[in-house]
Amino acid sequence: MLSVETPTTYYTATRKYDLKFPDLEQDIEADVVVIGGGFSGVNTALELAERGVTNVVVLEARYLGFGGSGRNGGHVMAGIGHDLEKIRKDVGEDGLRAIFEISDQGAAIIKSRINKYGIDADFRHGYGYLGFNKRQGKLLQAWEKEYKELSPDCEIAYLEGADVKKIIGSDAYSCALMHMGNGHIHSLNLLLGEAKALVSHGGRVFENTPVLEVTYGDTIHVRTAKGSVRAKKILWSCGAFLDRLEPELHKTMISTYAFQLVTEPLSDALIEQISPIRGAFSDIRPVIDYFRVTNENRLLFGAATYCIDYIPNNLKEWNRKLMLNIFPYLKDVKIDLAWGGPMECTANLFPQIGTLPGRPNAFYVQGYSGFGVTPSHVVSRVLAEGIMGGSKHYSVMSSIPRTHIYGKEQFRSLICTFGKVTHQLGGYFNGRR
Repeated sequence: MLSVETPTTYYTATRKYDLKFPDLEQDIEADVVVIGGGFSGVNTALELAERGVTNVVVLEARYLGFGGSGRNGGHVMAGIGHDLEKIRKDVGEDGLRAIFEISDQGAAIIKSRINKYGIDADFRHGYGYLGFNKRQGKLLQAWEKEYKELSPDCEIAYLEGADVKKIIGSDAYSCALMHMGNGHIHSLNLLLGEAKALVSHGGRVFENTPVLEVTYGDTIHVRTAKGSVRAKKILWSCGAFLDRLEPELHKTMISTYAFQLVTEPLSDALIEQISPIRGAFSDIRPVIDYFRVTNENRLLFGAATYCIDYIPNNLKEWNRKLMLNIFPYLKDVKIDLAWGGPMECTANLFPQIGTLPGRPNAFYVQGYSGFGVTPSHVVSRVLAEGIMGGSKHYSVMSSIPRTHIYGKEQFRSLICTFGKVTHQLGGYFNGRR
């Protein structure tokens, strides 16, 4: 079975920043206290600090990047949620347009952070969205027009047939959309570099500091085992590791699991065969395979169960079989590491942001639904705008209603299985199957 107790991942094994933050052992005050040390928590704090709100405190129960921010595929790609059409009825045409206009900003924000703070995170350009059939090809052609509208200066091209081999060395795909403005990154090093930037602005970070109790009011009181924080505002940013600490947020998300592996270092020739652009890739099915070439010539390959929700007993072998479906010529390659973890999903597979009912100083973000490295950087900017008084984009995104997910305590696996089957069937109608 999968253990979530300090797993060894590719990211923890190759981290470049030896950052260690103390646990909280005193009573302190802050303008904003953030619970959760992943991308959303750290980046919202950094966005605030860059705007002059420097008395920000981040509390992390384990270590920065313990959750999804340190267990992902490291993909830098376009978009915010899985399918914007699912929220059209909630936000209307103007709202949908407002979200669409920021949906491709994540890569630019990440690259700006890297350049501004000198973050060593192995960023590399080159992304491919991959299709298996003509129906998916039509969707990719539609995406090509949208992405060119958003990023006219980027090299973006739809490919078919033999041209697909220009970016990916697999016979599995018949079409692809190449987006050279996107790419991939060492996500844990990115997060740690951003945390270092936050501290340089005066922000404070505490690790190994689980929150025990939150008392709301005009001043919010957060109690930990050895100390406390009194703050004007709070941001809940715990993802799949909320652990029922805030019941209102727990009601509207459910966790499923994703799994990754990384191969042994491969030869330059084999890497060139896998990907001439040394890029990151995902297919566009409702439940995707995703993979990329790392800086050390490894292949990092990830997936989730397609229909039935379960945790494989042997992560290396389970993921290896999926990898060989795409790259059969890797059959003799050794798998060095395999890991996984929970990812929180919402009913509409779109991130949730806003304030808790009746608590205008209690903000939250959750529900990236397995699609969080890049979107979290956009959402964090929107959240910071909301915390500081609001914006058009915050108003639109926070207006999307949260749907309660009933029965998940007893029937989590069944609910996730039903959701995956429904999602797969829906793929036939939206061009993803």
